[in-house]
Amino acid sequence: MWEGGWDGAGPSYCHSIPDKVSNTLIHTHSAICVFLNIFLGSLCVVIVCGNLLVIISITYFKQLHTPTNYLILSLAVADLLVGVLVLPISMEFTVSSCLYYEPLFCKMHVYFDVTLSTASILNLCCISIDRYYAVCQPLTYRTEINAHSAAVMILVTWSVSVLLATGFLVAELNHEKCGEMCFIEVQLANILGPIFSFYLPMIIMLCIYLKIFLVAQSQARSIHNTNCQSTKSGATVSKMERKATKTLATVMGVFLMCWLPFFLCYTFQLLNHVSVPVAVFEILICLAMLNSILNPFIYALFYSWFRSAFRMIISGKIFQGDFSNTKLS
Repeated sequence: MWEGGWDGAGPSYCHSIPDKVSNTLIHTHSAICVFLNIFLGSLCVVIVCGNLLVIISITYFKQLHTPTNYLILSLAVADLLVGVLVLPISMEFTVSSCLYYEPLFCKMHVYFDVTLSTASILNLCCISIDRYYAVCQPLTYRTEINAHSAAVMILVTWSVSVLLATGFLVAELNHEKCGEMCFIEVQLANILGPIFSFYLPMIIMLCIYLKIFLVAQSQARSIHNTNCQSTKSGATVSKMERKATKTLATVMGVFLMCWLPFFLCYTFQLLNHVSVPVAVFEILICLAMLNSILNPFIYALFYSWFRSAFRMIISGKIFQGDFSNTKLS
């Protein structure tokens, strides 16, 4: 994530540490500190466990070896790494009693943060593209979306994420060497980063899901007009429309709820050249992290075969024999 920006203008946890207390340990035993540790620790556990279930399910059960699930697998890997590499270190920056961190350590932390957060968002965008072809282009879906195209989307997603994070790291290192002479370069990186990591994928997802919703409604009405008979048929169509609306509203609602507040706050800070309080950023970061918890439930638990796979994994049944060819229902 873009924790206060790389230029130090915002509440960057690394740059906001005073030199005179760089080696000072301040132990705070407040109720708030304990609560934050418990909450963020629980967040890590749920993120890791939830996404690990998705990863094991897709890699183990052959029935789940589909292009759509490969995209969900890539999303789960990104979210799992957020819980393993990013959130535990963010806990230290948020509630730790130690005020000293090596600059290199901080840069690597933000590098992983930007890479994995961007990968998670771009994977969501790829899944929306997959759903578009499934609903709006059903006749060409299997030829357009296959294992090869899924692999290409995954490769592009992770490549773009790494390139964006690397660009920020290089801009920051150059800024340290040449000072104000590289200020425009850093500002350009801070502007382009959120655009490619969030705003552009958000616009694409909104357009795609709106198109999917309109097509689903049209298809439901077409079925109703073709069969055009009983009240029972009308009730079935109405139920289909409500389910489509509910699913799409959940997908976009959760995504926007988790990510939009953070990027709006970041953009406001960048455009108005003001510093947002660190406490506000911490809250928004925690809210964004919730997306890594909710993704497995949104994209996996909606499907009965994933629930069956989860039950077999949690019960330990898969360790009692070869169940990879089991028919999940």
